[in-house]
Amino acid sequence: MTEELTKYGDFEGLRAQAVALRREGLSRRQIRDRLQLHNNVLLNRLLEGEPAPEWTKRPRAKDDLRARARELRLEGKTYDQIQVELGCSKGSISLWVRDLPKPVRSRSATEQARLAGRLRWDHELAVRDAERQQTKAEARSEIGPLTDATLLAVGTALYWAEGTKDKSYARRETVTFINSDPSVIKVYLAWLHLLDIEPERLRYRLMIHETADAERAERYWADLVGVDVAAFQKTTIKKHNPKTVRKNVGDAYRGCLIIRVSQGAELYRRIEGWWHGIADRTQLRLR
Repeated sequence: MTEELTKYGDFEGLRAQAVALRREGLSRRQIRDRLQLHNNVLLNRLLEGEPAPEWTKRPRAKDDLRARARELRLEGKTYDQIQVELGCSKGSISLWVRDLPKPVRSRSATEQARLAGRLRWDHELAVRDAERQQTKAEARSEIGPLTDATLLAVGTALYWAEGTKDKSYARRETVTFINSDPSVIKVYLAWLHLLDIEPERLRYRLMIHETADAERAERYWADLVGVDVAAFQKTTIKKHNPKTVRKNVGDAYRGCLIIRVSQGAELYRRIEGWWHGIADRTQLRLR
Protein backbone atom coordinates (compact mmCIF):
# COMPACT_ATOMS: atom_id res chain seq x y z
CA MET A 1 0.00 0.00 0.00
CA THR A 2 2.92 2.35 0.72
CA GLU A 3 4.10 2.08 -2.88
CA GLU A 4 0.55 2.83 -4.10
CA LEU A 5 0.26 5.89 -1.85
CA THR A 6 3.63 7.09 -3.07
CA LYS A 7 2.40 6.69 -6.63
CA TYR A 8 -1.09 8.20 -6.15
CA GLY A 9 -0.46 10.72 -3.38
CA ASP A 10 -2.26 11.27 -0.06
CA PHE A 11 -4.73 8.43 0.71
CA GLU A 12 -7.28 10.62 2.51
CA GLY A 13 -7.25 13.15 -0.28
CA LEU A 14 -7.65 10.41 -2.85
CA ARG A 15 -10.48 8.86 -0.84
CA ALA A 16 -12.26 12.20 -0.64
CA GLN A 17 -12.16 12.45 -4.44
CA ALA A 18 -13.35 8.86 -4.90
CA VAL A 19 -16.23 9.30 -2.44
CA ALA A 20 -17.29 12.54 -4.08
CA LEU A 21 -17.38 10.88 -7.49
CA ARG A 22 -19.32 7.94 -6.04
CA ARG A 23 -21.91 10.24 -4.57
CA GLU A 24 -22.26 11.91 -7.97
CA GLY A 25 -23.47 8.52 -9.23
CA LEU A 26 -20.35 7.25 -11.01
CA SER A 27 -19.64 3.53 -11.29
CA ARG A 28 -16.43 1.90 -10.08
CA ARG A 29 -15.09 1.78 -13.63
CA GLN A 30 -15.84 5.46 -14.17
CA ILE A 31 -14.13 6.42 -10.89
CA ARG A 32 -11.12 4.27 -11.72
CA ASP A 33 -10.79 5.91 -15.14
CA ARG A 34 -11.33 9.41 -13.73
CA LEU A 35 -8.64 8.99 -11.04
CA GLN A 36 -6.47 6.77 -13.26
CA LEU A 37 -6.33 4.01 -10.66
CA HIS A 38 -5.25 0.53 -11.68
CA ASN A 39 -5.40 -1.24 -8.35
CA ASN A 40 -8.80 -2.71 -7.41
CA VAL A 41 -7.68 -3.37 -3.82
CA LEU A 42 -6.90 0.30 -3.39
CA LEU A 43 -10.18 1.29 -5.05
CA ASN A 44 -12.07 -0.94 -2.61
CA ARG A 45 -10.35 0.81 0.29
CA LEU A 46 -11.15 4.22 -1.11
CA LEU A 47 -14.85 3.40 -1.53
CA GLU A 48 -15.27 1.39 1.64
CA GLY A 49 -18.64 2.08 3.25
CA GLU A 50 -20.03 3.95 0.25
CA PRO A 51 -23.15 2.31 -1.29
CA ALA A 52 -23.32 1.82 -5.05
CA PRO A 53 -25.69 4.06 -7.05
CA GLU A 54 -29.09 2.49 -7.76
CA TRP A 55 -28.52 2.38 -11.50
CA THR A 56 -25.47 0.13 -11.09
CA LYS A 57 -27.29 -2.48 -9.04
CA ARG A 58 -28.42 -5.79 -10.50
CA PRO A 59 -32.03 -5.72 -11.81
CA ARG A 60 -34.51 -7.18 -9.32
CA ALA A 61 -37.23 -8.30 -11.71
CA LYS A 62 -37.73 -11.55 -9.81
CA ASP A 63 -37.95 -10.06 -6.33
CA ASP A 64 -41.70 -10.76 -6.10
CA LEU A 65 -41.19 -14.36 -7.16
CA ARG A 66 -38.32 -14.74 -4.71
CA ALA A 67 -40.39 -13.36 -1.84
CA ARG A 68 -43.35 -15.60 -2.70
CA ALA A 69 -41.08 -18.65 -2.95
CA ARG A 70 -39.76 -17.95 0.53
CA GLU A 71 -43.29 -17.60 1.87
CA LEU A 72 -44.29 -20.93 0.36
CA ARG A 73 -41.18 -22.61 1.72
CA LEU A 74 -41.93 -21.32 5.21
CA GLU A 75 -45.43 -22.78 4.81
CA GLY A 76 -43.79 -26.18 4.34
CA LYS A 77 -44.08 -26.45 0.54
CA THR A 78 -41.63 -28.59 -1.42
CA TYR A 79 -39.60 -27.43 -4.42
CA ASP A 80 -42.05 -29.27 -6.71
CA GLN A 81 -45.06 -27.54 -5.17
CA ILE A 82 -43.39 -24.12 -5.36
CA GLN A 83 -42.44 -24.77 -8.99
CA VAL A 84 -46.01 -25.66 -9.92
CA GLU A 85 -47.40 -22.49 -8.32
CA LEU A 86 -44.76 -20.03 -9.54
CA GLY A 87 -43.69 -21.62 -12.81
CA CYS A 88 -39.96 -21.03 -12.21
CA SER A 89 -37.07 -23.48 -12.22
CA LYS A 90 -36.03 -25.58 -9.24
CA GLY A 91 -32.52 -24.12 -9.57
CA SER A 92 -33.82 -20.62 -8.92
CA ILE A 93 -36.02 -21.82 -6.07
CA SER A 94 -33.04 -23.54 -4.46
CA LEU A 95 -31.00 -20.33 -4.54
CA TRP A 96 -33.84 -18.31 -3.05
CA VAL A 97 -34.79 -20.59 -0.14
CA ARG A 98 -31.68 -22.65 0.67
CA ASP A 99 -31.13 -20.78 3.93
CA LEU A 100 -34.62 -21.70 5.17
CA PRO A 101 -35.34 -24.87 7.17
CA LYS A 102 -36.51 -27.89 5.20
CA PRO A 103 -40.20 -28.76 5.67
CA VAL A 104 -41.02 -31.80 7.74
CA ARG A 105 -42.16 -34.51 5.35
CA SER A 106 -45.30 -36.40 6.29
CA ARG A 107 -45.13 -38.51 3.11
CA SER A 108 -42.64 -40.98 1.74
CA ALA A 109 -40.41 -39.98 -1.17
CA THR A 110 -42.55 -42.09 -3.51
CA GLU A 111 -45.79 -40.52 -2.30
CA GLN A 112 -44.25 -37.05 -2.59
CA ALA A 113 -43.13 -37.77 -6.15
CA ARG A 114 -46.62 -38.94 -7.07
CA LEU A 115 -48.18 -35.84 -5.54
CA ALA A 116 -45.74 -33.58 -7.35
CA GLY A 117 -46.47 -35.34 -10.62
CA ARG A 118 -50.20 -34.97 -10.09
CA LEU A 119 -49.84 -31.28 -9.24
CA ARG A 120 -47.78 -30.68 -12.37
CA TRP A 121 -50.34 -32.57 -14.46
CA ASP A 122 -53.23 -30.62 -12.91
CA HIS A 123 -51.38 -27.42 -13.76
CA GLU A 124 -50.82 -28.63 -17.34
CA LEU A 125 -54.50 -29.54 -17.69
CA ALA A 126 -55.51 -26.09 -16.46
CA VAL A 127 -53.21 -24.45 -19.04
CA ARG A 128 -54.60 -26.66 -21.80
CA ASP A 129 -58.17 -25.91 -20.78
CA ALA A 130 -57.49 -22.17 -20.84
CA GLU A 131 -56.06 -22.51 -24.35
CA ARG A 132 -59.06 -24.63 -25.38
CA GLN A 133 -61.55 -22.05 -24.09
CA GLN A 134 -59.66 -19.22 -25.78
CA THR A 135 -59.76 -21.02 -29.13
CA LYS A 136 -63.50 -21.63 -28.77
CA ALA A 137 -64.14 -18.00 -27.83
CA GLU A 138 -62.14 -16.73 -30.82
CA ALA A 139 -63.97 -19.10 -33.18
CA ARG A 140 -67.32 -18.05 -31.75
CA SER A 141 -66.55 -14.39 -32.46
CA GLU A 142 -65.81 -15.24 -36.11
CA ILE A 143 -69.49 -15.99 -36.79
CA GLY A 144 -71.14 -12.88 -38.09
CA PRO A 145 -74.84 -11.99 -38.36
CA LEU A 146 -77.04 -14.98 -39.23
CA THR A 147 -78.94 -14.18 -42.40
CA ASP A 148 -82.10 -16.02 -43.45
CA ALA A 149 -80.15 -17.71 -46.26
CA THR A 150 -77.49 -18.91 -43.82
CA LEU A 151 -80.06 -20.21 -41.34
CA LEU A 152 -81.90 -21.99 -44.15
CA ALA A 153 -78.71 -23.82 -45.14
CA VAL A 154 -77.71 -24.56 -41.53
CA GLY A 155 -81.14 -25.92 -40.63
CA THR A 156 -81.33 -28.04 -43.77
CA ALA A 157 -77.91 -29.61 -43.09
CA LEU A 158 -78.86 -30.14 -39.46
CA TYR A 159 -82.07 -31.91 -40.39
CA TRP A 160 -80.39 -34.05 -43.06
CA ALA A 161 -77.88 -35.21 -40.45
CA GLU A 162 -80.28 -35.82 -37.53
CA GLY A 163 -83.79 -36.09 -39.00
CA THR A 164 -85.71 -39.01 -40.48
CA LYS A 165 -85.36 -39.51 -44.23
CA ASP A 166 -87.42 -41.15 -46.92
CA LYS A 167 -86.08 -44.43 -48.31
CA SER A 168 -87.03 -46.29 -51.45
CA TYR A 169 -87.72 -49.38 -49.35
CA ALA A 170 -89.58 -47.44 -46.63
CA ARG A 171 -91.63 -44.49 -47.81
CA ARG A 172 -92.02 -42.05 -44.94
CA GLU A 173 -92.12 -38.41 -45.99
CA THR A 174 -92.36 -37.20 -42.42
CA VAL A 175 -90.39 -34.44 -40.70
CA THR A 176 -89.12 -35.91 -37.43
CA PHE A 177 -86.03 -34.63 -35.65
CA ILE A 178 -84.29 -36.07 -32.57
CA ASN A 179 -81.40 -34.71 -30.51
CA SER A 180 -80.12 -34.45 -26.95
CA ASP A 181 -78.26 -31.13 -27.30
CA PRO A 182 -80.35 -28.12 -26.13
CA SER A 183 -78.47 -25.71 -28.40
CA VAL A 184 -79.15 -27.91 -31.42
CA ILE A 185 -82.85 -28.03 -30.52
CA LYS A 186 -82.94 -24.23 -30.31
CA VAL A 187 -81.33 -23.84 -33.74
CA TYR A 188 -83.77 -26.38 -35.21
CA LEU A 189 -86.78 -24.53 -33.78
CA ALA A 190 -85.43 -21.21 -35.10
CA TRP A 191 -85.18 -22.85 -38.53
CA LEU A 192 -88.79 -24.09 -38.35
CA HIS A 193 -89.86 -20.57 -37.38
CA LEU A 194 -88.03 -19.23 -40.46
CA LEU A 195 -90.07 -21.69 -42.55
CA ASP A 196 -93.32 -20.34 -41.04
CA ILE A 197 -94.21 -23.66 -39.41
CA GLU A 198 -96.99 -22.93 -36.93
CA PRO A 199 -96.29 -24.01 -33.31
CA GLU A 200 -99.58 -25.92 -33.34
CA ARG A 201 -98.12 -28.35 -35.87
CA LEU A 202 -95.26 -29.41 -33.60
CA ARG A 203 -95.47 -32.63 -31.59
CA TYR A 204 -93.00 -33.32 -28.77
CA ARG A 205 -91.96 -36.61 -27.23
CA LEU A 206 -89.19 -37.62 -24.85
CA MET A 207 -87.02 -40.69 -25.32
CA ILE A 208 -85.00 -41.57 -22.23
CA HIS A 209 -83.31 -44.45 -20.41
CA GLU A 210 -85.40 -46.19 -17.77
CA THR A 211 -82.87 -45.43 -15.01
CA ALA A 212 -83.23 -41.64 -15.47
CA ASP A 213 -85.78 -39.22 -14.02
CA ALA A 214 -88.25 -38.94 -16.90
CA GLU A 215 -90.54 -36.39 -15.23
CA ARG A 216 -87.67 -34.01 -14.49
CA ALA A 217 -86.42 -34.38 -18.08
CA GLU A 218 -89.88 -33.64 -19.49
CA ARG A 219 -90.10 -30.45 -17.44
CA TYR A 220 -86.68 -29.40 -18.66
CA TRP A 221 -87.49 -29.86 -22.35
CA ALA A 222 -90.96 -28.32 -21.97
CA ASP A 223 -89.40 -25.18 -20.48
CA LEU A 224 -86.79 -25.09 -23.23
CA VAL A 225 -89.29 -25.23 -26.12
CA GLY A 226 -91.90 -23.12 -24.34
CA VAL A 227 -94.83 -25.53 -24.03
CA ASP A 228 -96.74 -27.16 -21.18
CA VAL A 229 -95.59 -30.60 -20.09
CA ALA A 230 -99.12 -31.85 -20.76
CA ALA A 231 -98.55 -31.19 -24.46
CA PHE A 232 -95.90 -33.93 -24.59
CA GLN A 233 -96.83 -37.27 -26.10
CA LYS A 234 -96.17 -40.51 -24.22
CA THR A 235 -92.48 -40.88 -23.30
CA THR A 236 -90.48 -43.67 -24.91
CA ILE A 237 -88.52 -45.59 -22.26
CA LYS A 238 -85.32 -47.35 -23.31
CA LYS A 239 -84.73 -50.62 -21.47
CA HIS A 240 -81.48 -51.10 -19.59
CA ASN A 241 -78.87 -53.46 -21.01
CA PRO A 242 -76.69 -54.78 -18.13
CA LYS A 243 -73.80 -55.38 -20.54
CA THR A 244 -73.66 -51.75 -21.59
CA VAL A 245 -71.46 -49.34 -19.63
CA ARG A 246 -73.39 -46.08 -19.92
CA LYS A 247 -71.61 -42.72 -19.82
CA ASN A 248 -74.67 -40.46 -20.16
CA VAL A 249 -75.72 -40.58 -16.52
CA GLY A 250 -76.26 -38.03 -13.77
CA ASP A 251 -78.22 -34.78 -13.59
CA ALA A 252 -76.94 -33.62 -16.98
CA TYR A 253 -78.60 -36.57 -18.73
CA ARG A 254 -82.08 -35.60 -19.94
CA GLY A 255 -82.61 -38.08 -22.75
CA CYS A 256 -83.44 -37.03 -26.30
CA LEU A 257 -86.21 -34.75 -27.48
CA ILE A 258 -88.18 -35.85 -30.55
CA ILE A 259 -89.92 -33.11 -32.54
CA ARG A 260 -92.33 -34.07 -35.32
CA VAL A 261 -94.07 -31.67 -37.70
CA SER A 262 -97.59 -32.83 -38.43
CA GLN A 263 -98.72 -32.93 -42.07
CA GLY A 264 -95.08 -32.63 -43.04
CA ALA A 265 -94.90 -34.46 -46.38
CA GLU A 266 -94.70 -31.28 -48.47
CA LEU A 267 -92.12 -29.80 -46.06
CA TYR A 268 -90.04 -32.97 -46.23
CA ARG A 269 -89.90 -32.78 -50.03
CA ARG A 270 -88.70 -29.17 -49.83
CA ILE A 271 -86.04 -30.15 -47.27
CA GLU A 272 -84.74 -32.90 -49.53
CA GLY A 273 -84.66 -30.49 -52.43
CA TRP A 274 -82.77 -27.87 -50.40
CA TRP A 275 -80.24 -30.45 -49.31
CA HIS A 276 -79.50 -31.63 -52.83
CA GLY A 277 -79.25 -27.99 -53.90
CA ILE A 278 -76.58 -27.45 -51.23
CA ALA A 279 -74.76 -30.60 -52.37
CA ASP A 280 -74.83 -29.46 -56.01
CA ARG A 281 -73.43 -26.00 -55.17
CA THR A 282 -70.71 -27.63 -53.09
CA GLN A 283 -69.59 -29.73 -56.05
CA LEU A 284 -69.38 -26.61 -58.19
CA ARG A 285 -67.06 -24.99 -55.64
CA LEU A 286 -64.75 -28.01 -55.81
CA ARG A 287 -64.25 -27.77 -59.58
